[in-house]
Amino acid sequence: MADLGLSASTLPSMVAVFLLGQRMIGAAACFMQLFFIHTFSVIESAVLLAMAFDRCVAIREPLRYATILTTRRIGAIGLAIVIRSAALHLPLPVLLGRLTFQSVSALSHSYCVHPDVLRLSCSSTVINSGFGLFVMLSTLGMDAVLILLSYVLILKTVLSIASNAERLKAFNTCISHICAVLLFYTPLVSLSMIHRFGKKKLPAQVYMFLSYLHFLMPPMLNPIVYSVKTKEIRVRILKMLHSNKH
Repeated sequence: MADLGLSASTLPSMVAVFLLGQRMIGAAACFMQLFFIHTFSVIESAVLLAMAFDRCVAIREPLRYATILTTRRIGAIGLAIVIRSAALHLPLPVLLGRLTFQSVSALSHSYCVHPDVLRLSCSSTVINSGFGLFVMLSTLGMDAVLILLSYVLILKTVLSIASNAERLKAFNTCISHICAVLLFYTPLVSLSMIHRFGKKKLPAQVYMFLSYLHFLMPPMLNPIVYSVKTKEIRVRILKMLHSNKH
């Protein structure tokens, strides 16, 4: 849902710009797109955190895994992820609606994101910037810290295992998730770093490229990552290819 939602949020305006040559978007449509892009991006981050918690429980408490992560609790975690993401971003369109913009303004990307829209405002954006920073730190920032903490606990547990084969098996269960985390956070962190420290040294195309990577690469590569590492999916794909060959 997170991957499809993020792709569907960015796709309409990208198709309009690159395929249809339509380079105009109304304020209401822009604010709506902005809300969905940021909401699904935070859902993606929260799902990665939930998966890190799942791996942590599976490795640290293997005998209690089924009693800790019941279907009801997993459903509650999923509901909490959606509610948190949507509730934190609902004020964004409202706060942006209070600002004054030029009649015609140029966005940096082929889709609307909060920092880019704020840049075009003619009025004070202190409240909007402060709220945007709060949302980022309380979602993506906190999720990244908790994912890191989960892997510290996992590493501590794995290193205490005597058997090398069991260590390798434990690490192997985390490879797909680690790849997904790197796919999601690497472009985001790189973009933040060069925005802070390399603003005058790099061309605008670098920022645009990293932004596209952040929003488009995880939804595209996540299915591949999990297909390669999940035995059942891998076997089914090989059977399909084998039957098509015959």
